[in-house]
Amino acid sequence: MCTDTPPYQQGDGLPDDCIDTEQVASDVQDRVLAEGSAPLSLAIYGLLGVGVGIVFTQSQVVSWFRIYEMFRFESFHMYGIIGSAVATAALSIWLIKKLNLTTVHGEPIQLSPKEWGDSRVPGARYWMGGTVFGLGWALLGACPGPIFALLGGGITVMVAALVAALVGTWTYAVLRDRLPH
Repeated sequence: MCTDTPPYQQGDGLPDDCIDTEQVASDVQDRVLAEGSAPLSLAIYGLLGVGVGIVFTQSQVVSWFRIYEMFRFESFHMYGIIGSAVATAALSIWLIKKLNLTTVHGEPIQLSPKEWGDSRVPGARYWMGGTVFGLGWALLGACPGPIFALLGGGITVMVAALVAALVGTWTYAVLRDRLPH
């Protein structure tokens, strides 16, 4: 069983699968883990989170009504926001590749192509996961991203959504070895 008591370090008795360091070079893992758990880093992450929450709230991304409109194809508002996010991500990835950008630790950023999996239906994990995510989004009326913004805005029913998201994440972690990847 994993623990969430920082600082995380390999060899401290935690199972290796508790810490996602597979994308970090072994020579900088300890430094990266220490810096990520530093109080200043955590304060910066918290402030960025508050900023994202404000942007989500002001742009009405957290509005149940806007999500309802989107799933009924009655408004372009959410599609425009999602399209802007996809365009921004595509431009960012293009720039990372074109300019050979590095991480803050000087490591090259390497983007691996998506693996379609070895199931009978290519890409099944993507369309099945997307379908489950979309159904949950439509039924709940909220994407997991703004759950904390909604809670901060006084929508207390989102506690149930947060608990469900945590249970779903935990369930995936328990079943991960038995699922096709």
